[in-house]
Amino acid sequence: MTGITTDINTAWRELGGDPALLSRVSTVARRSALEARLPVGELARACVGACALAAAELGARRGGLAEVPGVLVDDGAVATAFHSERHLTVDGRAPVNFAPLSRFWRTADGWVRTHANYPHHRARLLDALGVPDDVDAVEAALARRSSAEIEEAVYAAGGLAVALRTPKEWAAHEQAVAVAARPLVERERLDAAHARVLPPLDGSPLLPAEGVRVLDLTRVLAGPVATRTLALLGADVLRVDPPQLPELPDQHADTGFGKRSATLDLTSDRRTFEELLAAADVVVTGYRPGALDRFGLSPRTLAERRPGVVVAQVSAWGAYGPWGDRRGFDSLVQVASGIAAVEGSAEQPGALPAQALDHGTGYLLAAAVLRALTEQSYDGGSRSVRLALARTAEWLVHGIEAGDAEDDAYEVYEGPGPWLAETGSALGRLRYALPPVSFAGGPAGWARPPVPWGSQPARWV
Repeated sequence: MTGITTDINTAWRELGGDPALLSRVSTVARRSALEARLPVGELARACVGACALAAAELGARRGGLAEVPGVLVDDGAVATAFHSERHLTVDGRAPVNFAPLSRFWRTADGWVRTHANYPHHRARLLDALGVPDDVDAVEAALARRSSAEIEEAVYAAGGLAVALRTPKEWAAHEQAVAVAARPLVERERLDAAHARVLPPLDGSPLLPAEGVRVLDLTRVLAGPVATRTLALLGADVLRVDPPQLPELPDQHADTGFGKRSATLDLTSDRRTFEELLAAADVVVTGYRPGALDRFGLSPRTLAERRPGVVVAQVSAWGAYGPWGDRRGFDSLVQVASGIAAVEGSAEQPGALPAQALDHGTGYLLAAAVLRALTEQSYDGGSRSVRLALARTAEWLVHGIEAGDAEDDAYEVYEGPGPWLAETGSALGRLRYALPPVSFAGGPAGWARPPVPWGSQPARWV
């Protein structure tokens, strides 16, 4: 156990936390965990540490403890959790993380990266290029056009493709300027409404979010990581998806621990949604900014209908600037922001050793929700918190200093083994990454494994 300084200070300050509580955090730093040119290990450690401290703080508040429990951040657990979607196996089968058309491609003047894991995104990419579903045909079509032209054409068709940029090129982009001007964690008190008074905690383990009802309207990774973490901490998390857009099976298995899963068509069954909202304490959304506004799901509208609610939002590019309404994923933000250029070579773009923007932002989003619940316990008010993968990328590239892995305080990372576990489930036998959020007296794992996608009713327990 070491006292190595991390950027948890920055994360905790952005969350509005009391600096005095940082003394409650201890770390086990390990060489070779999340190795990269950029300080991704430091980012991961900071995000998880801030989340664990926010959980311990809320637990102490609800448990009537005289002191916030000590937090332990172990790089081994963090690195394993940041690869959770890669470590998952279902009945011994390795997961499928990227489809054949989700990759880097050479263009006439550089590189683009596409994302086509979902069938509708793949169809839109092919329509934009005017080619059949064939890797060779896509490769030939992209090689004839410029990266910028491809980026705009594919996005105009509703698909996803991003041109490779250097950090300097991204910094000059209007979206990057808008992103850099924002806080890492955007926090807002929406009104002075009374929040639900959460009952005192009693028992072991200490579950800071016990009894908190979380309506999970997220997809892919960052949002589901946040709600998976809230489920770990005792929240009743109900994930709701549109029936016409099934989640990718392995992705659902990885991020579904501790949650229930239902489908609901917001265009035809608003009554059920309003019943869910009326009893929700937290609403987490992860769709493209503005996509849910037509259903009355903006933070202020939700607070008007459910006073005292905490609304947490995560997006790829931020809900502002010229790209504020664009879809995006971790891999694409890495390409646009210059991360892929830094981590690559003259011959080939690279990538971070994990989808660290997704995972890091997910833990920060969970931390923001926990801190909002703590603040509500003092003075109420509906709350809004908002994060963006591009802003996390800005912090990684320009705001974090790499640690000295040769420091004698560092231990050795010898692989994920100690932080992997197995369990039976309705999906099959699962091998999975244990949670990295750890504090004295807290939970060691989720209360239950994931359930089949959309298999449960859309109602609270």
